[in-house]
Amino acid sequence: MVIAVIALLIALLLPALTQSKAAAQRLRCASNLRQLGLAAQMYWDENGGYTFRYRGAAANDGDIYWFGWLARGSEGARAFDPTYGALYPYLGGRGVELCPSLNYALPDFKLKARGAAYGYGYNLHLSAPLGQPTVNLSRVSRPTELAVLADAAQVNTFQPPASPEHPMLEEFYYVNTNEPTAHFRHQRQRANVLFCDGHVAAQKPIPGSLDPRLPRQCIGRLPAELLVVP
Repeated sequence: MVIAVIALLIALLLPALTQSKAAAQRLRCASNLRQLGLAAQMYWDENGGYTFRYRGAAANDGDIYWFGWLARGSEGARAFDPTYGALYPYLGGRGVELCPSLNYALPDFKLKARGAAYGYGYNLHLSAPLGQPTVNLSRVSRPTELAVLADAAQVNTFQPPASPEHPMLEEFYYVNTNEPTAHFRHQRQRANVLFCDGHVAAQKPIPGSLDPRLPRQCIGRLPAELLVVP
């Protein structure tokens, strides 16, 4: 009888505990993004209001991205150095780059580097090719409505151990208007988004944009009006 009562109590409490954990992870993620937003603001202040690039020059058999240097080579075995990242000097070390709701231990998760690199994606519309100026924030008339970073990931079917028959989840480093790389991994299919004014808000995917290859992962697109510079 006692065992049955305990089992009933566990069954009643488990959904609430699961929801509490998910809410805590969402809040931790939002805190990470706010700190990244402060770092971005310091970068902009020191660079005349110009945004940082998504990708810079190649170096040392790898490429410099906004989040750091990533070596070329076999998936899951690449070296990663965050000190090359545009925001690294303003962060005082690491610890805010990984969303706690992005589960690197999932059986269908494919690592890109040795260990985790970054769990957030940069708004590609704020960047520019090498040789061209990036966006100057003086152009941004509504900073409360323009995204800088968002929860991101992608479905990979083209790099082993992933394949068309075995799609896998992997971290990804940008969001834009035409590719499903925003990751709606929080409660009720929401993605946390950092905006240019520094606030963070939960956003829903565009209807019909979720990638059907891994439907449980809820990877899709953010509304274009949050990404495109007016």
